[in-house]
Amino acid sequence: MIEVDSNHCQIVRDSIVGKRTVDEQTSASLTILTERLERLKNLDKIFGDVEFSAAVKRLARQKNAQIALNV
Repeated sequence: MIEVDSNHCQIVRDSIVGKRTVDEQTSASLTILTERLERLKNLDKIFGDVEFSAAVKRLARQKNAQIALNV
């Protein structure tokens, strides 16, 4: 499980730093990591303040903007 998690993190990280294009795999990894963060927050209130970095938030906004343009 940790290997899979780190793969999603690596995909998102590589997209942020420009090592790979922001594509469907990036979008899928970002969605998976977002869902996992939400589950963690629901697991215990101690995780309530955990959030993604500013770079990941920008990537998510970019992804959402691309989706909006394709509609």
